Amino acid sequence: MASHKITLRLTQGVQIPYHTDVHTSLLDALEDSRVPVEYQCREGYCGSCRVTLLKGKVGYKQKPLAFVQEGEILPCCCHPLSDIEIE
Repeated sequence: MASHKITLRLTQGVQIPYHTDVHTSLLDALEDSRVPVEYQCREGYCGSCRVTLLKGKVGYKQKPLAFVQEGEILPCCCHPLSDIEIE
């Protein structure tokens, strides 16, 4: 069972877990920890869940269709590949 820590900059560095055997996306882990995240599609189409990745790396099962700028990630369809910090 692999797991990573997600550090939330906007909540004074609160850390929540991401477990690869439990969570299918970063959004799943955020929801499990009751972190409010705006989203609509859960598939990487709309981009409404876009957040800034400050540290670490994430991966995507498939490339999102929404435009993502350098330093941005879509929690609805990405998963951490290491411990990460997001804004």
